[in-house]
Amino acid sequence: MPYPFTLPTTSPLRLPSHFDSPTHPSLPVHTSTLRSPLRSSLKTYKRLPPPNAPRISLHSLGRSKLITLPSLRLMRGTKRLELSSLEYEVFFTLATLSYLHTLLARTALHPLYTTTSPSPSPEVRTTLITKATKHLLQSAQIHLYLTHRADTLRTTSPVTPPALDISPPTLRALSELAHAEATLLAVLKDDPYPAALAQERNENDKEWMIRAPSIPKVRAHLFARLCLAGAAHAETALSLLAGNEATEGKLLGKVGAGKVDEGLVRYVDDLRRVGRARACRFLGIDRDSDGKTGEAIAWLRAGMGELGLSSSSDDGDGNGKKRSGLGLSRLKSSFSEKREGKRVEKSGDWGADAGKAEEARVLAALETKWVRENDTVNSQLIPDAGGC
Repeated sequence: MPYPFTLPTTSPLRLPSHFDSPTHPSLPVHTSTLRSPLRSSLKTYKRLPPPNAPRISLHSLGRSKLITLPSLRLMRGTKRLELSSLEYEVFFTLATLSYLHTLLARTALHPLYTTTSPSPSPEVRTTLITKATKHLLQSAQIHLYLTHRADTLRTTSPVTPPALDISPPTLRALSELAHAEATLLAVLKDDPYPAALAQERNENDKEWMIRAPSIPKVRAHLFARLCLAGAAHAETALSLLAGNEATEGKLLGKVGAGKVDEGLVRYVDDLRRVGRARACRFLGIDRDSDGKTGEAIAWLRAGMGELGLSSSSDDGDGNGKKRSGLGLSRLKSSFSEKREGKRVEKSGDWGADAGKAEEARVLAALETKWVRENDTVNSQLIPDAGGC
C-alpha cells in the first residue's frame, strides 16, 4: 500500500476558442499555455505545483469538450470520454493531483520493503512513514473537496456525471480509502513486528551481527482501535464503490465509464481485512502481555481467518496429528509473497494486496513462537478463534 493509481491523460484543448474573460482577458491564453506542460508532465509522472485560484469573471463562448481517459477503469479498449464543461477540467486537474500525492506516498514507503539495500534505521523509517502519511492526508482532503464541489454542482445542474471517476460517491470513497491508509500507517510507524521480519528477510542487512532486533512494548489497545478505525474507513469506501457502480454505473455503461476497476475494489476489500487482522494481532499481544497465551493464540488465529488463511491448528487431521505438507491457503500465500517481492524490486505495482502478505507473515511468526511457548511452558487451553 498505498494503491498504485494510474495517472489519467487528457487531450489538447485551446481555451480561447471556447471561453472569454472580461476581467482577465489573457487568462484563457495563459491557461492553455500552462495546460500543455501538464499533458506532457503526466506522461513522465512529474509533480505539478498547486494552481492559484483567484476570483475571476469567465464567460463561455460555446460548447467546449475535454477529452480524457478515466483513471479508475483503465482496461484495454477503454475509450476516451468527452466532458462538456470547464468544471470537469478542474475535476480532472485536482483528481490528478490527488493521485500524485498517493504515488508520492508509495515512493516514500518503497525503501521499507526493498531487499536490495540495508533496512532503514528506526529514525529514517519514522521519517518516511510520516512523509507518506502527510501525502495520503493531502490526497484525502483533495478528494473530499471534490466531493463537496460535485455535490454543489449536482444541486445547480442535476444531471448524471459523465464519468464514474467524478461522481460524488466515488470521490467520497477515494477520500475514505486515503484516510484508511493513513490510519494504518500511523500504526505501522510504531509497530516493531513488520520491521523486525523485514530485517530478517533482507539478505543485505547485517544489523543482526551486532544485536538482535528489539521488540519494545506497544500500546496494544490503542493500536487495535486505530486498526479497527482504518478497517471501518475501508469498509465505507467499499460500500460506496459498490453502491455507486450499481446505480450511476448502469447509467454510464453506454459511454464505457460505468465500471470501477476490479483491482481497486479488491484492494479496498483486502485493506479492510488487513485492518481487522492487525487489530486481532494487537489484541493478542495484549493478552500475551497479561500471561494469557492461550487467548493470545486464539486472537492470532482469528486474524488469520480475517485474511482467509489457515492456522497451524487447521493442518491437523482431527486426531492431534499433523498433516503432511502445507495447507492450500499457506501454499498460495507463499507464492503471493514471492510475487510481491519481485514487484517490490521492480518498483512496479507492489502493495496491490494492501499489505496482506506482510500481515500474514507477522501473524504466522507470532503464532509459531507462542504455540511453542505454550506447548513447553504454559500449557494453556486455546479457545476457539470464532469466539474472539
